[in-house]
Amino acid sequence: MSSVVVIGGTSGIGREFARHRAERGDEVVLTGRDAHRAATVAKEIGTAARGLGLDLSRPRDIEGALAEVGRVDHLVIAGVSRDDNRVTAYDIDAAIHLVTLKLVGYTEVVHALRPRLHDDSAIVLFGGQAKERPYPGATTVATVNAGVTGLVNTLATELAPIRVNAVHPGVVGDSPFWSDKPHDALIARTPTGRLATMGDVVDAVDFLLGNRSVNAVNLNVDGGWLLR
Repeated sequence: MSSVVVIGGTSGIGREFARHRAERGDEVVLTGRDAHRAATVAKEIGTAARGLGLDLSRPRDIEGALAEVGRVDHLVIAGVSRDDNRVTAYDIDAAIHLVTLKLVGYTEVVHALRPRLHDDSAIVLFGGQAKERPYPGATTVATVNAGVTGLVNTLATELAPIRVNAVHPGVVGDSPFWSDKPHDALIARTPTGRLATMGDVVDAVDFLLGNRSVNAVNLNVDGGWLLR
């Protein structure tokens, strides 16, 4: 049995991963911006799960929010925020919010939990494929996802022998954001002929956490979408 912390575990892929590990019998702590929702989700996914309120965009509050967390074997930081921000109509406040959440917030989580990590601990950060194939409105999203790559490298260096990797999903067809949107054009551009699923991403995160020789890797989970 492992102790698992999932930052951003109340919805989407983060929730699916927390559910998967709880069903496997692990002790799971999941977080969300709303403490009540986090507690409700934790109760839904398993008796060994706990929910905590934590807002990645408020990094000065993160250490206190995680004060009750004990030993951490696996840390997954999956918290994201959707953003549509263009240079031609640049929203500075929205940009600062997302940069703070994904880069400062991610780093502060690791800082806050460092005393509870051990030599065999492993960390997985969430990035995304906008860094490789940006779209109109992805100005900040593409920037912070590229920043995750640099963050993986520096954390893997500073925290060694703790392993640090990242997963970069493409379009996840059954995720809450994409499930009700048209997929035909996206599938046509994907060599596997199918979009990634939340289960595929969960499996990839498990691989990154479990394989003791995989370190400082940025793993694409997109069915080869970037090839076309």
